[in-house]
Amino acid sequence: MKRLLKQVVGIDVAQKELVVSIGRMHDDLVPEIYGHHAFTNTPKGFEALVTWVGKRSEGSAAVQYVLEATGVYHEKLSYFLHERGHAISVILPNKISSYQRTLDIKTVTDKTAAEAIVRFGLERKLQNWEKPKPVFKKLQQLTRERNQLIQTRTLIKNQLHAEQAEAEPNTGSIKRLKQQIALLNKQEKEIQAEILFLLDGDEPVKKAVENLCSLPGVGVLTAVVVLAETNGFELIRNKRQLASYAGLDVKEKQSGTSVKGKPRISKRGNRHLRKAMHFPALVAIRRDDRFKAIFARLVARHGIKMKAVVAVQRRLLEMIYVLYKTGGAYDKNYLQVIEKEQLV
Repeated sequence: MKRLLKQVVGIDVAQKELVVSIGRMHDDLVPEIYGHHAFTNTPKGFEALVTWVGKRSEGSAAVQYVLEATGVYHEKLSYFLHERGHAISVILPNKISSYQRTLDIKTVTDKTAAEAIVRFGLERKLQNWEKPKPVFKKLQQLTRERNQLIQTRTLIKNQLHAEQAEAEPNTGSIKRLKQQIALLNKQEKEIQAEILFLLDGDEPVKKAVENLCSLPGVGVLTAVVVLAETNGFELIRNKRQLASYAGLDVKEKQSGTSVKGKPRISKRGNRHLRKAMHFPALVAIRRDDRFKAIFARLVARHGIKMKAVVAVQRRLLEMIYVLYKTGGAYDKNYLQVIEKEQLV
């Protein structure tokens, strides 16, 4: 008689719907998918999902729920399952999409996506998801609110400029636009004060942010965005995975000698991380010899400045990851110190 090794529920998460597949693997190591269903992405749907899984699973092996980190739409389900003691793994989208490309799937649907997640869970040893630290969750909410506020303020400033440039500007419109800008400025200051208050209430995170700010171009807001968007690098295991999560990894198409596409960054990851690294990278290029040398070398190689800037963004993000994991600060004289030690 075959012995049951694993049971996995794969969930493709959308804004309003959860498309679910359930599978198992016995000691013959052959994955078997034997059930499909769709549920609403609501608390009532979560209850129905758990009941459905309970009727179709066996008690001889624990059930692992596996789902993609899909924007914010997976979060309520993740909290629901975690609070009820279920084993859950939240996987970065780029890992699932990369795995799915290895399967012989002709048509991609929500159902086939859920099946791919099941197979991924059956074939891999996955780490259980833990709830984000409250401080990281709150910081993420605040930094995203600030980002949206700044976008709105930029739009209004452009409207104000256009209104003032008209031959006969409307004084009432100008007044209201200026009032909106003043309100948004006030709200931005309130958000920044809340961020600093949260940091003051968590000494380890505050110390980590101070260490990250030792990097050229990295200020408090940049450090906070990176930690908040990665949950303190909870799902990140190496620098390559970090670059992929941020969408700063290089995508290249090549086939034989006749087809060779131009390398591009994938932009399939977390856009908040990419945006947060843009201006710090420009500052680092101007002020730090190490990053200036990296930029100059890459421009000399291919002559594309923006490509070199993206490479610096990636390198800077990787250094943030290293400093956070080691608990140290940036030493701009590190290379010189190593060279002196080698001469001794």
